Amino acid sequence: MKTCDYVGCENFPCSDVNQAGYIIPGIELDAEAISIMLISESASEKLSDYYYESGHPLFAETTLLAFSDAGVNAGSVSELVQRGVYLTSAVKCAKTAYGIQTGTITECSCLLEQELSLFPNLKAYLLMGDVAIKAINAIAKRNGEARPVPAGSTYKIRSSEFYFRGRRVFPSYLQAGPSFFIEKSKRRMIAEDISAALKLV
Repeated sequence: MKTCDYVGCENFPCSDVNQAGYIIPGIELDAEAISIMLISESASEKLSDYYYESGHPLFAETTLLAFSDAGVNAGSVSELVQRGVYLTSAVKCAKTAYGIQTGTITECSCLLEQELSLFPNLKAYLLMGDVAIKAINAIAKRNGEARPVPAGSTYKIRSSEFYFRGRRVFPSYLQAGPSFFIEKSKRRMIAEDISAALKLV
């Protein structure tokens, strides 16, 4: 299965993103073998830096470092996928500024919801940053469900247990891109969250 065969944006209504950076994961995978979904912020500024691109994409580099910090020595993103970890972004286009408008996150959460439905055996969601957290909450709100992640600073709430449709939700920090190298405390917490998710599978 390829996610891009089942999920796609048709109208591109969002004005604060770069549509030239639009991407849906196109890696061939066994959807039933995926147990953890890692959701980061947005597509990479350069398509060549996206998770599944060839060469040395930045998103892959920092994510593999994050998993290494958590005790998982994977040599490639494909190896993570083989271990049951699927990587995607909440917003499918590249961002044009530091932040992303709430309306854009809500709009793109419709695509994310379609994506979630493709993986029947998920046990955990790793929500890497505020955009991913807002996207999951938007899906819940649209369907009349309680918000999986309450309001509050991530470092204050992350020690609690949260669930979305029976699966554990881990609110964490962004691991994709150059910001991963900046704050060591966040990098430590990212590793802790990944480790906790892995223990469920």
